Amino acid sequence: MSVYGPVVKIHPVVLASISDSYERRNEGASRVIGTLLGTIDKHSIEVTNCFSVPHNESEDEVAVDMEFAKNMYELHKRVSPTEVIIGWYATGFDITEHSVLIHEYYSREATNPIHLTVDTALQSGKMNIRAYVSAQMGVPGKTVGVMFTPLSVKYVYYDTERIGVDLLQRTRATPSRTKGLTSDLSQVAGSAARVQDMLTTVLAYIEDVLSGKVAADNSVGRFLMDLVNKVPTISAEDFENMLNSNINDLLMVTYLANLTQAQIALNEKLVLL
Repeated sequence: MSVYGPVVKIHPVVLASISDSYERRNEGASRVIGTLLGTIDKHSIEVTNCFSVPHNESEDEVAVDMEFAKNMYELHKRVSPTEVIIGWYATGFDITEHSVLIHEYYSREATNPIHLTVDTALQSGKMNIRAYVSAQMGVPGKTVGVMFTPLSVKYVYYDTERIGVDLLQRTRATPSRTKGLTSDLSQVAGSAARVQDMLTTVLAYIEDVLSGKVAADNSVGRFLMDLVNKVPTISAEDFENMLNSNINDLLMVTYLANLTQAQIALNEKLVLL
């Protein structure tokens, strides 16, 4: 639980990248570390990307490939110039003495960087994710130490990331832990079903309020009014025509894509003859 400081917002692609780096770690390595990239505003730190950094670690010392980290950041800036270094991550559950040394390096690369720990070994039965910010402690002019203070962590995602997250969640219900990609029409049907379920929930709440079973909540009412105002005024016939037109466009794109794939496959077979 956070005692002060900004909220750390983490995107799914960051957790996937960290888990992948841990699975691909060198033989004998107990953990992996890397650089966190993202954006910072007044009240939050949003982690949108990351990359692993090679390092060697023993009981007595730690060596980090700083040159690799700098080169990777320069390459990332060419693709996403808005993303800056906001801290670093490490797999594991605890903060070690070596973590303090690594944090000192990132303190030179970013102002008040965060430290993210990801328990990829699932020591507590789940992947615990914690974020920290450091603060100096001690007597001025004497020995000064570093204290890591926890921050609140929140999980967010873009609309494009939602597709991958939903797909990963569906694998939990299969014994093989695998799930194939659904077709475009299946995704449209699934989205329509979710919208219908949400509308059913909203209508049930409104009926309960009107019947006196549930006390009215002004904040919920304002959200519903804002939602209604965002819906364009359109007749049922015009909406049906617009929907059918969009579905026809989707079907045409799907047909052309399948036709292109068939032509490419046929061309490959003709070349091999």
